[in-house]
Amino acid sequence: MKHLIVSLLCLASSFLFSQDDPDLFTLDANYFYGTILEHNPDISHLITDHPTGLILSYSKKTYGFKAWESRYNYPDWGFSFIYQDLKNEYLGENYSLYAHYNFYFLNRNLNFRIGQGLAYTTNPYDRETNYNNNAYGSDVMSTTYIMLNYKKENVYKGLGFQAGFSIIHYSNANVKAPNNSTNTFVFNVGANYLVDYKEKPDFQPSTEDKKFTEKIKYNLAFRAGVNESDVVGTGQYPFYNLSFYADKRINRKSALQVGTDVFFAEFLKELIYYYSVAYPERNIDPDTDYKRLGLFVGHELFINKMSLITQLGFYVYYPYDFEGRVYNRIGLKRYFGDQFFGAITLKSHGAKAEAVEFGVGVRL
Repeated sequence: MKHLIVSLLCLASSFLFSQDDPDLFTLDANYFYGTILEHNPDISHLITDHPTGLILSYSKKTYGFKAWESRYNYPDWGFSFIYQDLKNEYLGENYSLYAHYNFYFLNRNLNFRIGQGLAYTTNPYDRETNYNNNAYGSDVMSTTYIMLNYKKENVYKGLGFQAGFSIIHYSNANVKAPNNSTNTFVFNVGANYLVDYKEKPDFQPSTEDKKFTEKIKYNLAFRAGVNESDVVGTGQYPFYNLSFYADKRINRKSALQVGTDVFFAEFLKELIYYYSVAYPERNIDPDTDYKRLGLFVGHELFINKMSLITQLGFYVYYPYDFEGRVYNRIGLKRYFGDQFFGAITLKSHGAKAEAVEFGVGVRL
C-alpha cells in the first residue's frame, strides 16, 4: 500500500501543480447524512445506522487561459478532504484525501464533481479483534466519490451555497483480503466562499480550430502491482500485465482503442493450488496455467495532460475460470511530453475488483 500512496500522490501533484494561471479559488464545506448501500449481502451486518460526515474542499477556477479549459466549459480542479463516521462499531471512521475536478452545466448552476484519492480507516479487518469487518482488509484504501450539486457562488460578498447528493466508495482493490468494500449514498448541504471575488476575470472564448485530425497511434504499456485472492490468508503476490493497442483520435477530446492484454497474476497460481488441495471434489489440476490473454476495446478522454481511460475486454485464452471471461479497466493516465505516460488503473470483473495497476508506457 505504500507504493499506492506514493504513486497516487505523485500523479495528482504532477498534474495539479503544473498549472500556473493566476486564477481564483473557492473554499467549500459540506455536511452529509446518508446510508451504506447493500451492494453485497455479505456486508449486511455492517449496515446498522446512517453515516454522517464532512467534505472540505479547495477548488481552483479556470477561465480559458489554456485551450483545454474552454473545451470543458471552464472546470475547477482541486483537493478534497472527507471525514466519515460509518456509524458501525466494526467499520469505525474513515479519513480521506482526494484530487478532484468540478464540471459545470445549466448556466453553471449544476456542478458535477469526481474525486479520486486515498482513505485511512480506523478499524480494519483483524482475524482476532475485528473479524466482523469483511469490507476493509487494510487500513489504507483507495477511494472515489462523485457529487452532484445545485451550486450558487458569490451570492453575497463571496459567500455562496450548494446542496445535492454524493456517493462515496472505499475499497483496497484486492490488495489485501477481505475486500467487500462500501458505497455510501449521502445528501449534502454546505456553503462556499470565492476568495478575491472582486478580481474575477472574464471567461476567455475558445480560439481552437474545431477540426482536429491525428494519425493512428500505437501504445505499449507495462503494468504491475500486488494483490490477494478473496481467500483470507492466502497471501499477497505480485502481478505483471502487458498491453499493446492502437488508438485513433476522433476529436480533441476522445480517442477509440483496440488491443490485447497478457496477464501474469501470481495470486491466481496460488489460488489454483489452494483449491486443488482444499477442495479435491472440484477436480482442479494444480498445474492449470494461471496466465490469461485478452482482447479489448476502449475509449480515452483527454483533459489537458491527463486522460481518463475505460476499456472492456474478453479473455480469449482462459485456462482457469476466475470471475468470468469479461473484464473491464478504468483509470487515469498522465502524459509526460508527447509520447511517454504513467497510469493508475483499476482492473475488475464487473463490480468485482481484481487489482490496482501501476503502469508506464509509450504512445508512438
